[in-house]
Amino acid sequence: MENNDLNFENRIDLEKLKNAVIQIKAELSKIIVGQEKFIDLLIVALLADGHVLIEGVPGVAKTITAKLLAKTIDTGFSRLQFTPDLMPSDVLGTSVLNMKNSEFEFKRGPIFSNLVLIDEINRAPAKTQAALFEVMEERQISIDGNTYKMKPPFMVLATQNPIEQEGTYALPEAQLDRFLFKIDVGYPNLDEEILIIKSHQDRKGALPQTLISSLLSEADLLEYKNKIFDILVEEKIMKYIAELITKTRNHPHLYLGGSPRASIAVLNASKAYAAINGRDFVIPEDIKKVIYPILRHRIILTPEREMEGMTTDKVIEMIIQSVEVPR
Repeated sequence: MENNDLNFENRIDLEKLKNAVIQIKAELSKIIVGQEKFIDLLIVALLADGHVLIEGVPGVAKTITAKLLAKTIDTGFSRLQFTPDLMPSDVLGTSVLNMKNSEFEFKRGPIFSNLVLIDEINRAPAKTQAALFEVMEERQISIDGNTYKMKPPFMVLATQNPIEQEGTYALPEAQLDRFLFKIDVGYPNLDEEILIIKSHQDRKGALPQTLISSLLSEADLLEYKNKIFDILVEEKIMKYIAELITKTRNHPHLYLGGSPRASIAVLNASKAYAAINGRDFVIPEDIKKVIYPILRHRIILTPEREMEGMTTDKVIEMIIQSVEVPR
C-alpha cells in the first residue's frame, strides 16, 4: 500500500538524492532558522550547476548560510571579500618568477576552488568583475596564453547589500545573466526572530561551522547532478517555458527581457526542483517556483514603471498569469 503513490518514481531512483537533501536541510536547521526557500534554491542551484547571487541587508545570514551549505559537502571552499582596490590577479592568480629555474610559474588565486563565496561582489570595480566572466560561464581561466580548467563541482555564491550605495559598482548585465538565481533574503518574522535568539543562547558560544558535519562527497554530488539530466520534460512543458520567457521580451512594462540563457536556466532549475521533491518529471509548479529568482535580475523595468514603484516580481507574476498552464 505504502508504495502506491510512488509508482511514478520507478524510472529513475531518486530516493538517495531526496534523502540527502532532507539530511542537508536538517543539518543546516541546527543553525539557520526559517529561510527554507533560500536553502531549497541553493540546493537546486548546486544540482543544476548554477551560480547564485544573494541580496539582503547586513545580518540576515546570507554569508553564514552559504558557508554552512559548503560545509555539508566534502569539497574545496574559498571565500573572497571584494573591495574597491581588488585587482583581477587577486582573484584569478598571477605569474610569479621562480628564482631557482628563472621561469615564470602560475600561482593560482582563490577562485581555484569548488564552492567560492564572494562577499559584497558589488564593491569591486569593473575590471575585477570582468575577471569572473569567463570562469562563471566556461569553468576555465585564460591567463598568459594558458587555459586552466576548473575542477568540478564549481559554483560561485555571491552576496550583495542593496542599501549601501557608497563605494559600490552595479554588476554589468552580462555578469548578472551568468547567475542562475538572484535570491532576495528578507528579515525573519517575530517567531523566527525568537528562535534565532534562543538558538544563539543554546549554542553557548560554539562556532556555527563546528556544529555542521559533511554529508556529501564530491562523488555523491556528481552522481546526483547526472541524475538531473534524466528528469523528463514533456514538449508542452518546454513550450510553456518558451512562452513565459518570450513574453518578457515584448512586455510593455519591461525595457529588457530574458535571453535564451534564461529559458535554459528555467529548464535546468525546474528539473533539479522536481528531483529534490522526489519526482522524475517536471510539472508547471516547478517552473513557477524557480522562475522568480531566474528572471528577477535578468529583466529591467521601463523607467516610468520603476518610478511608479512597480517591481520585477510583480511583472513576473503578471506574465505567469497571462500564459495558459499546460494540462
